[in-house]
Amino acid sequence: MKSNSDGLVTVLTASLYHEIHIAKTLLNSYGIHSFIFDENLMSTIGTAYVEGYKLKVNSADFEKAKEILSSIEDNSI
Repeated sequence: MKSNSDGLVTVLTASLYHEIHIAKTLLNSYGIHSFIFDENLMSTIGTAYVEGYKLKVNSADFEKAKEILSSIEDNSI
């Protein structure tokens, strides 16, 4: 039986589709696998109801992923 520490946690929520894909590609380049949730909502119900796309990682990778994404945000200002 898997422990709850092996679950997926949200590392990023973005309202723009391309931001999620850029973050996913960046994390992948560091060897961190991530998964996009709510990706198909736009084609199903339209953008009016999408509050944001969620990028999730394994809980064991959360801190490293957050650090990577944070460093990119800090450099883009």
